[in-house]
Amino acid sequence: MAVTSWIHHHGRQFGTLIGLFLLLFIFWLLTPYFFTVSNLLNVAQQTSINAIIAVGMTFVIISAGIDLSVGSILAFAGVVLARALQAGAPLPAALALGLGTGLVCGLINGLFISWGKLPPFIATLGMMSVARGAALLFTGGRPVSGFDTGFRFIANGTVAGIPASVLLMVVIYAAAHGVLKRTRLGRYAYAIGGNEEAAFLSGVNVRLYKTMIYGLSGLLSGSAAILLTARLNSAQPIAGMMYELDAIAATVIGGTSLMGGEGSVGGTLIGAFIMGSLRNGLNLLGVSSFIQQIIIGSVIIAAVLIDMGLKKQRR
Repeated sequence: MAVTSWIHHHGRQFGTLIGLFLLLFIFWLLTPYFFTVSNLLNVAQQTSINAIIAVGMTFVIISAGIDLSVGSILAFAGVVLARALQAGAPLPAALALGLGTGLVCGLINGLFISWGKLPPFIATLGMMSVARGAALLFTGGRPVSGFDTGFRFIANGTVAGIPASVLLMVVIYAAAHGVLKRTRLGRYAYAIGGNEEAAFLSGVNVRLYKTMIYGLSGLLSGSAAILLTARLNSAQPIAGMMYELDAIAATVIGGTSLMGGEGSVGGTLIGAFIMGSLRNGLNLLGVSSFIQQIIIGSVIIAAVLIDMGLKKQRR
């Protein structure tokens, strides 16, 4: 009985991990450059940005929602942060401003969805356009660049040989796991995604917690904006294009159900590394970016089909 319960709760995540190892093995066979230390560190650094965005997406999808605005929020938060740094603001204040921008955008999403009763798809689609337009307006469509070494260390520095961005990703995932498993916000996210009406009748303040979930998604997009800006030494108003696709893909591949009520940040991390490894390996093999889009789209469809098939089996 205990084995059956473990398979029920962790089987999909374990299968995803096997899929990641299989993917790494295939790229190891196809190109000698994939399994070098420098390339693996590069994969980890590249993955860290999408993985952090995908944490917020995990909370949103567990609550049976969707957030299409994460890439645009990243761009807007990045240019606000960059302009603050250029204006001579202290680094902590500039970082707080970038994070706050992401948080406010996420909370606006949550308010429109919870109190305005807009479908998450429509509310976040609107924010995707608003945040992108705001980023372009704020910068005149031009990148903002030129920051001091202390700021760039956030993404490009190393601690004991490990990239600082990877360490930050690990800290965020550890914290998110704790929130999801040990706090009301996490428990209520599962409850809302499983059956929103039942959660409401059980005394859960659904409006408040849904707003908090979207606020968290925006906050993590702001965190990713800090990493991306520091890594590129530039804030681009067109940054984050299609990042929502990668975040959704990482979340779904990692076993979070698009129907809500099921998922884990551990699975999302594995899914993010599958996406990062897939992109890196295809680049090393010289595969066209157009073909890469076809492959990644096919992977997303396959992941959703597997999820639907597993749900039918459980019923």
